[in-house]
Parts: sequence; structure tokens; C-alpha cells
Amino acid sequence: MKKLAIIGISGRMGAELLALAPEFDFKVTSGVSRRSLESTLTVVSSCEKLKPADVDIVIDFSLPELTKGVAEWCKANQKPLVSGVTGLKDPERNALAEAAEKTPVLWAPNMSLGVAVLARMLAKLSLLDGFDFQIEELHHNRKKDKPSGTAVFLQERLKEAVKADVPDPLAIRGGGIFGIHRIWAMGEEETLTLEHTAMNRRVFARGAMKAAQWLIQRQPGLYKMDDVLGV
Repeated sequence: MKKLAIIGISGRMGAELLALAPEFDFKVTSGVSRRSLESTLTVVSSCEKLKPADVDIVIDFSLPELTKGVAEWCKANQKPLVSGVTGLKDPERNALAEAAEKTPVLWAPNMSLGVAVLARMLAKLSLLDGFDFQIEELHHNRKKDKPSGTAVFLQERLKEAVKADVPDPLAIRGGGIFGIHRIWAMGEEETLTLEHTAMNRRVFARGAMKAAQWLIQRQPGLYKMDDVLGV
């Protein structure tokens, strides 16, 4: 089994990753958390305290402010990194790109394989002439970034497809919605809607595990979920 370290191990996504790890032939050996965790695992307060010998690959579902440190640790120790952290700005993105010069790095604002396929489908919207476009996203009331990183990612893909600016995504927060993303294509006489609905958090953890299985065999570089799908 490959040894896995989880950044943000005490969070909701950390719990999902812990539950899924054996299914994907990973053994969670350590984690990073700012909160205490009742566990036999080695849980430290920062990635700098991780022991390289105990780690074959890192999965990060923590916070943007931790991304730079995580990327630097993975680069220094040449450990593959799968990051699903959203809300990243240029400094964090640059840190991931720099780490990718020495070790394989995969970042995606949404680890769902369905969202990766949805993003590929947007290219077909270039066939629609004279249509208006709008992205709409709904998430639980505890989600901090607004619009979601996935919505911003889909907006970028949509702009590339239709070769025009599109409005900023509409963001709705409420209840316990795991994640709904809709792309509206609106013509004078017809409307087309593409939608992805996440039924639970495990879909993101499962995608991250698939990405980790794929990434651990790669050469240094910056990858995305399209690469995992082979498209």
C-alpha cells in the first residue's frame, strides 16, 4: 500500500478520504490539522512537521492559506500532490506551478469526474449562434467562497468555448446542498441547460483518490482532471 498524508484530515473531506483510502490501496499514515484528532495516526499542526519517510503522496482539502506551505514541502521532498483547495489566488497557483517543476501536482477546483466531463461538454456550445449564457451554482450555507471555484472554472471554459465574455456566475447559499452547477444556454426560441449535482461529499473524495492513483505514476508536471480522464 502507498502511504498517504491528508492535509485537513480533521475536516469533512478528511473523514471521507480516510474512509475510502483502503479501497484505493492507500494507507493513511499521517495528516495535518489545526484541531486535535482522536486517532492512532500521526497528526501534526503543519506540513513542515510531516516525516517524508512516512509519505508517498499528499492530498490537500484544507484552506488557501496553507497551500503555499504544502506545495513547498511537496517540492522539497518530491512528493506528488493532489490539491482540491478552492479560492486560490495567483500566489497559491504560482506555488503549485513551482512545485510541479520537481514533482507531479494535480489541482482541480472540483474532483468530481462528472464535472470534468461537463467541462469538456462546454466546447459544443460554440455551435450555438446568438445565445446568451449564464452559470448558476448552489451550495450549503457554510461554504465560504462565492462564487465557487468550480463555477469560476466552468466560466473560464465557457468563455473559451463561445469566444466571448459571459456574466459572472450566480451564487446561491442555503441549507446542506453539496453542490449544484448549471450552465444555461438561452436562445430566442429554445433553452438548453447542462447540470451537475453532487449527491454527497464522497464523490469529491472518490475523484481525489482516482487522481492520486493516477498521479503517483507520473513525472513532474502540473496536471488536471482532464489528464486523469485521458482527454
